[in-house]
Amino acid sequence: MKTNAARILDGLKISYRTIEYEVDLNDLSAPNVAAKIGMPLEQVFKTLVCRLQDGEHVFAVVPGGDEVDLKKLAGAAGAKKADLAPLAEVEPLTGYVRGGVTVIGAKKPFRAFADETIELFEEVSLSAGMRGLQIVLAPADYLRATSATVADLTKAVHG
Repeated sequence: MKTNAARILDGLKISYRTIEYEVDLNDLSAPNVAAKIGMPLEQVFKTLVCRLQDGEHVFAVVPGGDEVDLKKLAGAAGAKKADLAPLAEVEPLTGYVRGGVTVIGAKKPFRAFADETIELFEEVSLSAGMRGLQIVLAPADYLRATSATVADLTKAVHG
């Protein structure tokens, strides 16, 4: 099954593989996805749609077990403030549903910011643009495909 994201990667001659998993609509969390695809949670990145105080939308790509630090994101984006975009806006803005959001092939080319930990791994997993399908690729290839800015974007989650 080829998603728009996969077709774009093909066009860029970027090597990747996909992993399908069974979707649980009651648990679209990154920890659940990581368990289902058998990858460490810190290598499974989630893509969040955020809005800066001037109304610009940006993507924040962070490890599945971490929370985005909105102050750090705002700083990386050169803004005073950032908030998560309301869930109702995600699909109209990106063309993707919650649990299937990816920077690659999004409806609008928002600026993307990836947490610096993405560069620690040989490969990372991100949504392929639909629930139930992940793309696994080298971080450098992901960064090239998305033109994402690498920055410290997370805050420690105490659990």
